[in-house]
Amino acid sequence: MSDEIFFFLLGGVLIVLATIARVRLASFISQSGDDYSGEYPLFKIKEHLNGKMTCDGVIFGPLGRVTSTFTADFDVSWDDNKGTIRERFTYQDSSTQEREWTLDVRADGTFDALADDVPGVGRGEISGPAVLFRYPITLPENSGGHTLRAFDCMYLTPTGTIVNRSQFRKFGFKVAELVATIRKKEKT
Repeated sequence: MSDEIFFFLLGGVLIVLATIARVRLASFISQSGDDYSGEYPLFKIKEHLNGKMTCDGVIFGPLGRVTSTFTADFDVSWDDNKGTIRERFTYQDSSTQEREWTLDVRADGTFDALADDVPGVGRGEISGPAVLFRYPITLPENSGGHTLRAFDCMYLTPTGTIVNRSQFRKFGFKVAELVATIRKKEKT
């Protein structure tokens, strides 16, 4: 093997390793609860994610362009450390989607979550002003029916609004991103 080919291949391997290291250590999906412990305001999930709530959001495709927008109504209730989140989404094309999450929050701030379109169990943690949540999700058939890996982060702002950012990946590649706000529904 010539020196040129060897150094070309070595350069390719180094680029791949640097890319993997950046994704694992310095990207959105590399966040952990330790990044937020001790910060304020504290996300008290049974207080801040409770009752009737409204959500506005944008979905970005793999190239970073907006592919859809949505509004959603949430109805969140708690029985001790067991939570139920009923979600009803309305997308810009007038289609709707409903989901019901069941959460089981432990004293240490970690939780498990179940939903019909989540094969297996979602796992999350509450730390400082953030909730970090990882789960598989299966898309509806009209969206391809693929199962994606989701990383969902909710950040509590000082006014009580929750800013939600989620990334969805297939084979490690980002295929979609969601950014939304969640807030208590104003009483009428």
